[in-house]
Amino acid sequence: MRLEVNCQDRLGIAQDVLDILVEHEIDLRGIEIDELGKIFLNFPNIEFADFQHLMPKIRKIEGIEDVKTTPFMPIEREQYQLKALLQTLPDPVFSVDTKGKIILINDAVVSSLEVPKNDIIGSDIAELLKGFNVIRWLEAKNPQAQAQRIRFLEQDYLLDMLPVMVPDSDGADILAGAVFMLKSELRLGQQLTVFHKASVDSFISIQADSKAMKNVVKEAKRIAELDGPIIIFGETGTGKKILAKACHEASRRNEEAFLSLNCGSLWDDFTEAELFGHASGADGQAGSKVGLLEQAQGGTLLLDEVGDMSEQLQVKLLRVLQKGSYQRMGGGEELQFDVRLICTTQKDLGKLMQEGQFREDLFYRINMLSLVLPPLRERKSDVVALAERFVKQHSVKLGRKAPKMTKACLDYLQTYPWPGNVRQLENALYRAVSLLEGTELEKEHIQLPSCSATLSFVSEEFAGSLDDEVKRFEKDILMRLYPSYPSTRQLAKKLGLSHTAIANKLRDYGINKKTVKIV
Repeated sequence: MRLEVNCQDRLGIAQDVLDILVEHEIDLRGIEIDELGKIFLNFPNIEFADFQHLMPKIRKIEGIEDVKTTPFMPIEREQYQLKALLQTLPDPVFSVDTKGKIILINDAVVSSLEVPKNDIIGSDIAELLKGFNVIRWLEAKNPQAQAQRIRFLEQDYLLDMLPVMVPDSDGADILAGAVFMLKSELRLGQQLTVFHKASVDSFISIQADSKAMKNVVKEAKRIAELDGPIIIFGETGTGKKILAKACHEASRRNEEAFLSLNCGSLWDDFTEAELFGHASGADGQAGSKVGLLEQAQGGTLLLDEVGDMSEQLQVKLLRVLQKGSYQRMGGGEELQFDVRLICTTQKDLGKLMQEGQFREDLFYRINMLSLVLPPLRERKSDVVALAERFVKQHSVKLGRKAPKMTKACLDYLQTYPWPGNVRQLENALYRAVSLLEGTELEKEHIQLPSCSATLSFVSEEFAGSLDDEVKRFEKDILMRLYPSYPSTRQLAKKLGLSHTAIANKLRDYGINKKTVKIV
């Protein structure tokens, strides 16, 4: 029989209840008082007649509000919940006292050791776990939770050591024992594989609170389901590679490889060999090499900063896209091309085409689907969320509690123009968190170069005349507005200029339906 007694907080009320149990000669097995002041009683089953006399007497005690039966005591519920959790864990778990004697194990331990449970309880944990002195850790003045590599049954395991602390009469924590959890290399590998798999929503890692980014993600989800080439425009540090990876993971090719090549970081011959591979003996090479196109067969290849691709490679890539096949360098075998291309660029490809630095026919081949990532200064409502995410991520890597950012710090982050965009924000916060000694991140902890928000549209590489920069800015405005106002009369009305003036500017800057995607 178990009773739950709801009562007021009155000195001596528990003793009054116990006096009635003594009067009825009821053997009390246990008593608990929870944080809300409820009294729980546990005693052997009694006759129904005795129970009928007992309940009214308890209800008559001053301060008693209600008495009812309950199926279990609070401590029993916690014990059964803990036992159920412990037994269902697939990894070996030990609970030990302060001397390292085993007092509790789960089924995984029994099945691993293949000996009866009673033969394990009471034994020394140091006899089972080798490679680290767990007794010395238990005897330390203030043992902290930590992980160690140990040997268990002649195999390597990751050991998580968790001290069990209980408060003494003065409220200070004292060590009561520890819980040891083991994880094998196989289990760690399985969990890491799951961790690195694409989530159901591959775009969940992209911060999109601002309207601008919500539109980008919405459009990217639709584009990812198609199979044509994608080109992603955006300034340095805006997250073009992350968006490209998300598009791959949301595509039908997500089970295959996602590889990347930086188009401007290597010299032509080496880049060509990386892209196409080479046959044995080609250009004096001793062995053959499988190129990225072959490795990415059925998957996705990211051509990073495609605007830096040499004219020689542009010609060869165009030929692949036209024919649907290619050859290794120095090889005669024709290999089929089944790769989705995603290209990124921070350069103005339209301008490069006008200057003859980028092939117009290649541009139209790779610009079948396009996305434009806005700079961070145009998505201010994403800054705080991004900052909080980076602070948490870096704190976890550094093994410390994430500091709180003060209002002054957040205001500063939101007003800064971020010429380096999201990458600059992440790097600034990594430095701040790494060097922080307190628990709050202040504005003073964020070290950034002086940069006027009013001039945030000026490139860090700006080296031309004022007239050049004004024209660049004017072209940028027209490029952004043209998809929404493709008629010269509509655009002229929007900007308050004459139809003729707008038509002349669009012609001068090469802005038309061929060079700008119309949504």
